[in-house]
Amino acid sequence: MARILVVEDDRNTNKLLCAVLRKDGHEAISAADGRDALDVLDKQHVDLIVSDLMMPNLNGMELIGQLREAGWDTPVLILTAREEIEVLHAGFLAGADDYLTKPADLKELVLRVRALLRRTGAGSTQRLVVGATVLDPAQMTVERSGAKSVLPPKEFQLLFKLLSNPGRAYTRMQLLDEIWGWDTESAETTVNVHVNRLRARFADCDDFEIRTVRGIGYCAEVGAHE
Repeated sequence: MARILVVEDDRNTNKLLCAVLRKDGHEAISAADGRDALDVLDKQHVDLIVSDLMMPNLNGMELIGQLREAGWDTPVLILTAREEIEVLHAGFLAGADDYLTKPADLKELVLRVRALLRRTGAGSTQRLVVGATVLDPAQMTVERSGAKSVLPPKEFQLLFKLLSNPGRAYTRMQLLDEIWGWDTESAETTVNVHVNRLRARFADCDDFEIRTVRGIGYCAEVGAHE
């Protein structure tokens, strides 16, 4: 179950979206505008944000911009009644991950939400245990020897992806598409940087190792240091 923040100033639409998401098994939290959303995010973690663009006080574009500037990687699905390509481009440039035009097809909304959650690994309550190391997707924490550390979202998602399929080699482009999104402006070197950070962070870990597969990319080997 994922915790999803619905940011929509129309009360009836907000209630409908929340009801649909709850029916699909998620926890839905309501916010009336961008300012209200920031108050919610200041108090609790959410796995995904569904946000209208045109709202009073703080609109969707401004909300996304503030979140990305602050380093938040929470995936955002934008809703817009305006279909002009410039508006959609601006939304993606601000940091949105996907979009739906209003009135949103509710079945498509559910499918896109599921796809975003799968891409990021968010919303999963299934912990991953590798030897004495425990990865918790709900909190984005890694626990070793009783000590927990919170990883930056992209680092956690990358590590979770690799450790979920030990021995499988992924190309840099595959990892970039699945974790950063197909529309990202990041280069493949971004994956290298995050892998190097993970290697440095877990250099003393005997449970796994992230290895370079020549000519392909990366894979995780469980018990690689034993």
